Amino acid sequence: MTETAQPTGFATISVASILSEAARQNPERTAVIFGEQRITYDRLWWETRRYAAALRARGVGPGTPVAVLIPNVPDFPRVYFAVLALGGVVVPVHALLKADEIAYVLRDSGSVALVCAAPLLGEGAKGAAQAGVPVLSVLVPDEALEALPFPRLEDEASALEPIDGYVPRGPFDTATILYTSGTTGKPKGAEGCHFAIVEQTSSLLTDAFDLDENDVVLGCLPLFHTFGQVCVMNVGFRAGAAVVMVPKFDGATALDLLNKHRCTIMTGVPTMYIALLEAAKANQDRPPLKYGLSGGSALPMAVIERFKEVYGVNIHEGYGLTETSPVATFNVVGKPTRAGTVGQPLWGVEVEVADPEIDDRIVLLPREQLGEIVVRGHNLMKGYLHLPEATAEAVVDGWFRTGDLGTKSDDDYVTIVDRKKDMIVRNGYNVYPREVEEVLSTHPAVSMVAVFGVSHETHGQEIMAAVTLMPGATASPEELIEHARERVAAYKFPRRIEIVESLPLGPSGKVLKRELVRVYDV
Repeated sequence: MTETAQPTGFATISVASILSEAARQNPERTAVIFGEQRITYDRLWWETRRYAAALRARGVGPGTPVAVLIPNVPDFPRVYFAVLALGGVVVPVHALLKADEIAYVLRDSGSVALVCAAPLLGEGAKGAAQAGVPVLSVLVPDEALEALPFPRLEDEASALEPIDGYVPRGPFDTATILYTSGTTGKPKGAEGCHFAIVEQTSSLLTDAFDLDENDVVLGCLPLFHTFGQVCVMNVGFRAGAAVVMVPKFDGATALDLLNKHRCTIMTGVPTMYIALLEAAKANQDRPPLKYGLSGGSALPMAVIERFKEVYGVNIHEGYGLTETSPVATFNVVGKPTRAGTVGQPLWGVEVEVADPEIDDRIVLLPREQLGEIVVRGHNLMKGYLHLPEATAEAVVDGWFRTGDLGTKSDDDYVTIVDRKKDMIVRNGYNVYPREVEEVLSTHPAVSMVAVFGVSHETHGQEIMAAVTLMPGATASPEELIEHARERVAAYKFPRRIEIVESLPLGPSGKVLKRELVRVYDV
């Protein structure tokens, strides 16, 4: 565990203050809606402090890493804020990982315990056993105790008095270690500090979102991921809003919950908005949404336009990464959205375009010129845990190199063209998959599309697409190829299209193109 030296001065800050202050200012307001449960801020903070008492009795204190494997249920914020209240470090574990992958995260982070929800104990307990880390369970019913004989955090907490408050931390002390899904090698643990995470919630609330204590936010993004954790849970709690927790997303259920709880804000990734459009065909009720927020990957223009027609609201796109806590740019609510862009830099954050061919220093490029997006500001991570070389490669001259290619307009709107690694070079011409994806998305039968490059003897790389169709829709690969051929230059259209049942998705809803390349580049 790398802890930075206490900086000059005596300022302290804690991510735990987000829940503590909400409980002080809005004690009777609903914090979490889950099923038929409605939990107030006062109650949630009290339950959190009791969990903290149980964890403290097990030796958790300032700087202690604790892994958390819990879906979107009230126990996620209880455990997350309990660890932070003790000055510990939260290590959220992706809910779909297998035992070997869980063991890696536990070992690499130095976690002293894994707090695991009953439905995830199958892989969680195996991974913890491999890593030699004790398991604390939550949500194990009495009748399952014999089969799942792990100490229950609820039982240990019920015998103790809640702790008084939270332990103050230095601004640059580590609050979270979030494992990035890296395209090569093992995942890297990005260390987030208290200052960056708290300042992210401040900037989003004051300068980007329109969100206050009267709002109801649908929380279907996974809380183990930075997008759901910061932009839904932390921002929602900071505002004193109600967060509806959704453990498993599907379009029909999400629309039912949006309507039932009169949700005003939807936050999701493109796949979720596509699913909500499909669900709207069978359910004519519409929630009182003010707007939608989207991130994770590019939202096709066709989806933005269709969503406005069907739900009557704009979707505001933003951009960021785990390493940027996460938001770097955003189409600010209250300003006209500029479709096709990811908005302007967040307050206090610099976003520029650098020469992608120069690795050892940052050479900024003029406006409108294509290059690598680089970020500098209050939102940057501390670095990658135990990986000084990877950190030095990612953060150059104080700028974080995102690996994304894009442009910046004269009035500061940023457009992401593609991942540096995803760019296809066909016959010496650069092809940006996102441009081709946008074109294929305009075909009425297309639901989702991923364009990627496969090896070719003559052209170097050939362009290929994997496509899922709208339910009930039909289209042939030849028809889709012709649709693209008519709309893009001859060197850009895909020569091969596979129609598939589903696309491989990562934790934030991004399509895992490396998996498609692995399958088709043979």
